[in-house]
Amino acid sequence: MPMRTRFTIWRTLATGVVAILTAAFLTPVAAGAVPDRSGSPRESRPVYSYAHAVREAVWVDTGLDEDGDGRTDRVAADIVRPAEPARQGRKVPVVMDASPYYSCCGRGNENQVKTYDASGHVVRMPLFYDNYFVPRGYAFVGVDLTGTSRSDGCVDVGGRSDIRSAKAVVDWLNGRARAYTTRTGSQTVRATWTNGRTGMIGKSWDATVANGVAATGVKGLRTIVPISGISSWYDYYFAQGAPLYQGGPVELARYVQSDAAQAHCAAVQRELADGSPRNGDWTGLWTERDYVKDAGKVRASVFLVHGMQDLNVRTKHFGQWWDALAAHGVERKIWLSQTGHVDPFDYRRGAWVDTLHRWFDHELLGYDNGIDREPMADIERHPGQWVTSRVWPPAGTRTTTLHPASGTRAGVGTLGLRAATGTETFTDDPERGETDWAAHLTTSTPEKAGFLTAPLTHDLRLSGSSTVTVTATPSTTSAHLSAVLVDLGPATIRDYADEAEGITTLDNRTCWGASTAGDSSCFKATKAKTAQVDYTVFSRGWADLGHHASLGKGVPLTPGTAYTMTLRLAATDHVVPRGHRLALIVAGTDKDLIDPPSTTPALTVSLSGTAARLPLVGGAAAFARATAGTAGAAASSKALNGVGAPRTAEHIPG
Repeated sequence: MPMRTRFTIWRTLATGVVAILTAAFLTPVAAGAVPDRSGSPRESRPVYSYAHAVREAVWVDTGLDEDGDGRTDRVAADIVRPAEPARQGRKVPVVMDASPYYSCCGRGNENQVKTYDASGHVVRMPLFYDNYFVPRGYAFVGVDLTGTSRSDGCVDVGGRSDIRSAKAVVDWLNGRARAYTTRTGSQTVRATWTNGRTGMIGKSWDATVANGVAATGVKGLRTIVPISGISSWYDYYFAQGAPLYQGGPVELARYVQSDAAQAHCAAVQRELADGSPRNGDWTGLWTERDYVKDAGKVRASVFLVHGMQDLNVRTKHFGQWWDALAAHGVERKIWLSQTGHVDPFDYRRGAWVDTLHRWFDHELLGYDNGIDREPMADIERHPGQWVTSRVWPPAGTRTTTLHPASGTRAGVGTLGLRAATGTETFTDDPERGETDWAAHLTTSTPEKAGFLTAPLTHDLRLSGSSTVTVTATPSTTSAHLSAVLVDLGPATIRDYADEAEGITTLDNRTCWGASTAGDSSCFKATKAKTAQVDYTVFSRGWADLGHHASLGKGVPLTPGTAYTMTLRLAATDHVVPRGHRLALIVAGTDKDLIDPPSTTPALTVSLSGTAARLPLVGGAAAFARATAGTAGAAASSKALNGVGAPRTAEHIPG
């Protein structure tokens, strides 16, 4: 439990050694720091010149030759750092974002790319990190992953080249790797200006790389801030054997790779294709790209951020990563929004910049500013309205087993604490999905089975990851399953199915840090894009029934034979309010969210062999209290309104 130990030691010894630590390590920002009453620094201030910052590029040797050109690959790292500390003999910490998108696709809501001057030094670094943190005594390093932009090598989509290219930069910052002043030259360069303390940040693929580097246990990486990051690449492409959408890592590599990689990386692309069959089987390629299994190696603290309606990097990623980190005692913090795949800079800008600033001050400068003693979790309960939890999931959260039961109409049953007998049958319809199912929850439709509580008499909060075990008998040799949790009742939510996934971009700009003629710190403001709905789908899970016995090998099903499989649902934090109903839907293909099976089966679900295990705050007692003394609502043939159907555009973790 390395991180818990580190924080305990820091708090215990802070009073006695803060002066020594300040002199030895914190001097880079000491002149601009805001002290507390004891004189200890609590906040770094913008006292250094951004206009006169040092801008340089180095190429770090990864030790790999993925492109097969006979020399080890070098990864490009563009650096912006304050000039004054180095002249004064002071060393600074590093904020680092390693990305495949710096030239092909851009970063942030405005799709910014790096720009360069005639000498090849970076002029504009995307996003606000350099503008804001460099004047406060940090260096910012933007790394082009191997096979992209100005780096050598091949894109291997989360594999050893992806992770090693970013890890090599952390090693170089700590004096353990070699870097050069040019891509092909022999002149080496050392990072004499840094104390090696590095924090990695980034969204989506960038966040994924941060997770992967942290999972190597590399020394010097003090914290990561993964925003909407992947924790296991198998789970980006498959859900327990069910394909999430067309395409695979080969297509993604081609999307971001440089022209040089296009010409020299055919062998790597063949490996990607051969190792990622579309049948949903787990292979060695996926094992290499599973960071969850290595959570025990993580030395860095983790400030995790995710949209609870992210249908690109789906929330199973943060749930399983968070649980694994917790099991190993890693110091953690979390923000959960109502958005889809959106950066917090674009839905909670002021609070985000302030919190990130304080987090880096604490983790990289050692400032005892109290952020480690504040609530662990910030959760967006309504658009723009946030609550906190001292720990997450909250104390008192208990896994509670709920059972489906038949009702008076086919396919419309109840959900409660008592086990039931009987069956429900539905027929997979690839043209229907969760929005169709939820819109007709209280009516019989042939493609789903729904189970509802009566209207609640008290709020009911679910916090964490759920599972749904289904025992089903298929009529054909293949079948996919979906399990969906629904809050049935009127609400105003962020419109996560909109193209911008819950935000609207405005014309006015707000500024965060210093600017130059080539790199503005001003970005377009945003506001919440909301929708009035009659129901909210708040957690989902999918699986291929042919993988019931093993993810390693799917098998044809025997028609008429019952199979049992447990679906792992996406993590969430959701309150079903008093007067609303909690519902579970079991169905087949979730249109646009998983691909259909090769056949169109009818499935008979055994209710005695089916159960939902939900993380309820207060456990079974809270559920019993919320459902006591209520009667079921009358059936309605009126279709309920929700957000639009999930968008079918090609997904990339960007």
